[in-house]
Amino acid sequence: MITVYHLEHSRSQRILWLLEELGVPYEVQRFARDPSGRAPQAYRALHPIGKSPLIRDGDLVLAESGAIVEYLLERHGDGRLQPPPGDPLRARYLHWFHFAEGTAMAFLMGQIVLGYAGDGAAPMRQVFEQEMQRILGYVAGEIRDDPWLAGSSFSAADVMMGYVLETVAERGELQEHPRLLAYVARMRERPAHRRAAVADAALA
Repeated sequence: MITVYHLEHSRSQRILWLLEELGVPYEVQRFARDPSGRAPQAYRALHPIGKSPLIRDGDLVLAESGAIVEYLLERHGDGRLQPPPGDPLRARYLHWFHFAEGTAMAFLMGQIVLGYAGDGAAPMRQVFEQEMQRILGYVAGEIRDDPWLAGSSFSAADVMMGYVLETVAERGELQEHPRLLAYVARMRERPAHRRAAVADAALA
């Protein structure tokens, strides 16, 4: 049985969603953030840097959402949720899978962190906000007529990027991007996404 150490309001929501998509049994141990917004000491004791998400599968303890998603696909995917090597859509899938953390989430986290800073950070906040809007415009343009990022089929790239776009939507920053709002709506209609949201809410 896979254990998800689920820190509230974190990327571990991706892992709940993926496990639901794959139909893999799991259990959840939930952790609330401390008053400073950080992971509590009990969570940080599970891993040297105390970052979320974190799973245990037997003797293996694994961090980093991208690594966890790849691991779960290898162990339980049976070829699902990713184009196979050699498929013309494979490169597009890999691009969005890694764009989520390598570019989009990096600037989103910059926005979030700078939001806690004082007025002296206002110029830098503006830079990050402008860059984030540029990123969102790029994503919206690349979706084109396809319902999902790697084409007509939902994939793990949507699990990775979907979390970013849902977070941005919750911040009210997708209003100028109707294609992305429609994408988030499609994502939320997936039964597995709904089940993961219920699982998360049940832990509150």
